[in-house]
Amino acid sequence: MFSRFVQTSQLGAVVGKHFSTSGQNNAKVALLGAAGGIGQPLALLLKQSPLVTHLALYDIAHTPGVAADVSHIDTRAKVTGHLGAEQLADCLKNAELVLIPAGVPRKPGMTRDDLFNTNASIVANLVDAIAKNSPKAIIGIITNPVNSTVPIAAEVLKKRGVYDERRVFGVTTLDVVRSNTFIAEAKGLDVTKVECPVIGGHSGITIIPVISQCTPSVTFPQPEREKLTVRIQNAGTEVVEAKAGAGSATLSMAFAAAEFANSLLEALNGTEGKVQCAYVRSNETEAKYFATPILLGKNGVEKNLGIGKLSDYERGLVTAALPELIANIKKGEDFVATQFKQ
Repeated sequence: MFSRFVQTSQLGAVVGKHFSTSGQNNAKVALLGAAGGIGQPLALLLKQSPLVTHLALYDIAHTPGVAADVSHIDTRAKVTGHLGAEQLADCLKNAELVLIPAGVPRKPGMTRDDLFNTNASIVANLVDAIAKNSPKAIIGIITNPVNSTVPIAAEVLKKRGVYDERRVFGVTTLDVVRSNTFIAEAKGLDVTKVECPVIGGHSGITIIPVISQCTPSVTFPQPEREKLTVRIQNAGTEVVEAKAGAGSATLSMAFAAAEFANSLLEALNGTEGKVQCAYVRSNETEAKYFATPILLGKNGVEKNLGIGKLSDYERGLVTAALPELIANIKKGEDFVATQFKQ
């Protein structure tokens, strides 16, 4: 349904979209920010997954209503609602996967970086609670700016002595979903059979679609290629402006996050060959964190599949992205060093 079964011999080689329910284990998924614009549709999608047996929903307001609504759906997952800081620990207890879309959304004229001051504190406090209550959980950070919030999460976990770089992900699946969609539209292809890896980060020029590794193989005249790359990089702004102050990319982000979550849950169940592009601790470049295709396994990151062979144009995009990405990472690390109190 949501996840994709991927051949790992070649980064771009995807052989269809596949959702397995075999070999199910019990999985508790905690969703922090469940009453928000991303949280509500993501809760709906996760409730449909047979891999989820307990869906724990948390927010600072409106969670009981969202939980009651979603709980009426006749699928396997039990739903519990948790409201406010005093109920956060119970939400997180025994969670195998924690997804964090909590935070304020972008508005017209705002960059992801403009969200930093508010969302940095939110993510730091939630990850601190994860460290105390479910230190072995795999964490998927959705809250923007992801380029900075993932380093924030890592630094908080380090302070608590429970950091495992294999278990902390920045969810960048939406960049892949958009790339697949835009490429399929441009070439008249079946979008369900298109897969384009996206590397780098999760904002502006740090988003690098690797169209040279797309499956099926596609080519564009350079001006069209540049225009398509810019559209993928600015697709979030496209949605923010189209919604004219009414929100950001919530529905597509929820879809992408559900796809990532289900791939990860299948990998936790022992399904081999599950690959998602994600923003993780990396040695691929001089940036400490970098998105690449990741082979998922029972401990989260099974293997970083790396950047692969890039075209000259794509190498130029990486070079252009690195200074901004490195600065974003440092900003997150500095926040924890100077403002987060143990």
